[in-house]
Amino acid sequence: MSLQQWIPQMAVGCLLTLKLFFITIVFSMPLGLVLTFLYTSKNKAVSAIISFYILIMRGTPLLLQIFFVYFGLPYVPGIGKYLTINDRFTAGAVAFILNYAAYFAEIFRGGLLSVDVGQYEAAKVLGLTDMQTRTHIVLPQMFRISLPAISNEAIILIKDTALITAIGLSDLLKVTKTIVNKTTNISAFVVAAVFYLIMSYILTLVFKLLERKFSF
Repeated sequence: MSLQQWIPQMAVGCLLTLKLFFITIVFSMPLGLVLTFLYTSKNKAVSAIISFYILIMRGTPLLLQIFFVYFGLPYVPGIGKYLTINDRFTAGAVAFILNYAAYFAEIFRGGLLSVDVGQYEAAKVLGLTDMQTRTHIVLPQMFRISLPAISNEAIILIKDTALITAIGLSDLLKVTKTIVNKTTNISAFVVAAVFYLIMSYILTLVFKLLERKFSF
């Protein structure tokens, strides 16, 4: 099998990798933001529940969470049949979203705490409501402060997508391993590395542009 034959196959695997990446980003960031507001709320019970959730998601391996969502949920006593996710990609995406939402929640919380208290006081003097203060003053600053950490997490995510092979999905890494097993030519690993490097580099450029745009 020649390089010309590898590339199209690996490109198909790369598409699945990118699909998982974008779905995770699109759903985990808003969920992480919601978790942040719940975590920092004055309701101690809600804050404690969210804190425990974040501890579990960040304190256990993502691979274990993928296995639990796909293989374990059907066996949850009483409600397992309602939680079953038969589609492998959907199960993997759910695990990624829940995991990364916890990480983004901590990133956003750090950004939120970095906003000067004086900003809240100034907003109150101007007669802004809590919602207006958060939307127009706090969130833009929090996002700007959080961007470097979000960028780092996004690059980690593009590499973490390789874990999806554990439940039998043919992402870039799975396709590469199959090619190497068939051809015994390890050059395919180098080509896969180039794919990952290109994706990471593009992400880096995108976030640098965003940092410039939000710098003030």
